[in-house]
Amino acid sequence: MTKKQDAVDLMKKVMTGESYLTYKEIAHITGYHEKYLLKLKKELENGTLSLTHGNKNRKPINTISEEEKEYIINLYKRSNTTIRKFCKFYAKRSYSCIWHVLKDAGLI
Repeated sequence: MTKKQDAVDLMKKVMTGESYLTYKEIAHITGYHEKYLLKLKKELENGTLSLTHGNKNRKPINTISEEEKEYIINLYKRSNTTIRKFCKFYAKRSYSCIWHVLKDAGLI
């Protein structure tokens, strides 16, 4: 069980009267701030509580495409320069991005 689930369970018990814990005690038990517990309470009352993050299992929008990876690999194979000079030449992506693409391809 996650910390957030524990906090939600304790908040539900307090809201139904099964427990007499204060927000300070729940904050100490779960490690959340009291203001965040008040936000959780409001979400519980409104029915908008979500225990999972909205972007979970989604591919990041700024990831490099497979076509661009292949283009970088082929372009680097044909060049006789260092990776630093190649990165300055191919200025669309950062040094670390290009380095990881080439490392994953086994060229570094």
